Amino acid sequence: MSIAETETATPPWRLLLGYVRPHRWSLLAGAVLSLVTGATGLLLPLVARGLIDDLSHDRAITGALLAMSALVMANAAVGALGSFVLQRTAESVVLGARRALSSYLLRLRITAVDRSEPGDLMARITSDTTLLRQVTTQSLVGLGTGGLTLVATVVMMGLVDAVLLGVTLAVVLGAGVILGVIVPRINRASRQAQDAVGAMGASLERILGALRTVKASGAEHREERTLHEAAKESWRQSVRAAKWSAAAGNTAGLAMQTAFITVLAVGGARVATGAVDVGTLVAFLLYVFYLMSPIQQVVGAVTQYQTGAAALTRIQEALRLPAEPVSTSVPLPSPGAQPAAVAFDDVRFRYADDLPYVHHGVTFAVPAQGMTAFVGPSGAGKTTVFSLIERFYDPDSGVITLDGIDLADWELSRLRAAIGYVEQDAPVLSGSLRDNLLLGNAEADEDAVARVLKTTRLDGLVARLPGGLDTLVGHRGTKLSGGERQRVAIARALLRRPRLLLLDEATSQLDAVNEAALRDTVADVARTTTVLVVAHRLSTVTTADRIVVMDAGRVRAVGTHRELVTSDPLYAELAATQFLAAAD
Repeated sequence: MSIAETETATPPWRLLLGYVRPHRWSLLAGAVLSLVTGATGLLLPLVARGLIDDLSHDRAITGALLAMSALVMANAAVGALGSFVLQRTAESVVLGARRALSSYLLRLRITAVDRSEPGDLMARITSDTTLLRQVTTQSLVGLGTGGLTLVATVVMMGLVDAVLLGVTLAVVLGAGVILGVIVPRINRASRQAQDAVGAMGASLERILGALRTVKASGAEHREERTLHEAAKESWRQSVRAAKWSAAAGNTAGLAMQTAFITVLAVGGARVATGAVDVGTLVAFLLYVFYLMSPIQQVVGAVTQYQTGAAALTRIQEALRLPAEPVSTSVPLPSPGAQPAAVAFDDVRFRYADDLPYVHHGVTFAVPAQGMTAFVGPSGAGKTTVFSLIERFYDPDSGVITLDGIDLADWELSRLRAAIGYVEQDAPVLSGSLRDNLLLGNAEADEDAVARVLKTTRLDGLVARLPGGLDTLVGHRGTKLSGGERQRVAIARALLRRPRLLLLDEATSQLDAVNEAALRDTVADVARTTTVLVVAHRLSTVTTADRIVVMDAGRVRAVGTHRELVTSDPLYAELAATQFLAAAD
């Protein structure tokens, strides 16, 4: 899946700096420790040259050996400490990125979620953010410390012998030209590899989200091929990225081996002519060996940055998806609040620009208090009314008001705090039954929970469960029946003490006894709350204070059951067929 870009992209390095900035001091400390490690390493060839000179002049070498041992031990200790500080900082960068991205994804507009694959979004918050670990330590710090160490090494080599330095740089620059061709290919391959990981995650989420349907349809082998092909594509692109990264690393290694052989040949000739002594040649060769580390560090930093840049770009794409504003507060449901009045005025709406309109000028008014039922054929736009009230979507034209105030002028958190919403499929989240009930009102006390359980006839279920309210309900509530999930969703909505209660076919999976009990409960709630219900059962419709008949995205009629049966042919037909059939 590719998320469309809608604005000029921020360069990946600026994104990286944004994630690193809160941890800049610990990152600096790790970089300083890495530089100290490099500095102690640079002293070793000089100590070695002094050791050789002492041996050639029959001087004691105890001091030189002790100095070399101290440098080696200090190098190891400081290097280990620096590595730990950098790794810890990198993990903190990943944590910050995951927190920021997860918070943003929770605020995404429903329209953005509709256009995205959940599996790919999950890959961006897991796989892509993980790559920031390497790009922070190996790329950002590696480029800085490796670059400084490289410069310092070159300076030391120049002080030892300028001619041999020129030979070394000629070989290194030749390798640099080759790397300039390889690096852009690493970037492209890394981006395609990350996209393939996202596609694989989307494919897996699609299958696991409907696994029962897949099994019932006997489609395991067909979906298995789809998943394996996605995995194969991810492997293919990752191997391609690895190929170019290996080419870059081997080019650097080959350059250093070539430089060593060339320096050995030229240096040997200079020793033979007396231009330099053996100690100087040995010291320079040690520097050539030492030069391999910062060069490979710089090359690794550049190649790792290409991989990280691809991940950062994908993270940026997710952070540019349309999102709802951040709420300044989280209002709690307020007991005793007045019921809400709702009105639609010439509302037109479609889910996407390339889709037909669902609402064609919908107009109706619902006064505060009482129950209003929405009826009509499938596709009439009844559920969309609820989605617009919740501001999951905004109308293309027209005005929707709550208490006479345009929904666009409401703070989203306050608007939704006033609403209890039971969706058509009554989703239940993984976790305990208690977690699900308190999802919309974490401050509800035990007495309130007990009352709601009794009202929705869940008290018997809780008594039978081994862990009571703390019993785990399984992924998407699989340990509960359809009717139990529906009652949990209704209980959750009632615990919010809403001013406006939206019930979208909330009794469709209940048996006759529980449906009758819940109908009485809703009637009681309607005395103090505004209740809107999408209904397919005649028993629900006949008890409503008013009925809104919708057809093909328009409101045909508004009235009571008695009025509409005689005045609206469509309603009369629905009442005589669909409602009665649904009630049987």
